[in-house]
Amino acid sequence: METADKKERNTHHGHAIKWFRRALGIKQDTVALTLGLTQAAISMYEAKKVIEDEMITQFAKALGVTPEAIKELEEDPVTVIVENNTFQSGSVGNIGAHNEVKNENFGNIYNPVEEILNLTKEKESLYERMLELEKEKNALLERLLKEKN
Repeated sequence: METADKKERNTHHGHAIKWFRRALGIKQDTVALTLGLTQAAISMYEAKKVIEDEMITQFAKALGVTPEAIKELEEDPVTVIVENNTFQSGSVGNIGAHNEVKNENFGNIYNPVEEILNLTKEKESLYERMLELEKEKNALLERLLKEKN
């Protein structure tokens, strides 16, 4: 009866390695150099749900934690959602950052009123150019008509 009451553990070895690495402020390149792997291989391992015990031991030594800590770290679903929705430059959640004002403390600031004003100015300049082209076209047609008569 006791085993039926136990809930299944929500562990992900790769995410645990990534969590410890980030918490310690260590980059993937550094771990890769320590383990003699490439940065791409570290990224691949961090994406794997289950990693072999031998590799977990190597990652544990590189990060200075116990292998059990990596194996037993449970994922909180809310943490996973927050970590996967970053707002760094170039991320999907950072739409429209190509013309925004950067602010180191608050990320990107998007002001729709300024965007509307810029579009209105652009529209006015296009209308003015179209008006000039029409005037030139009319003058050319009048000249051609006079030459024909």
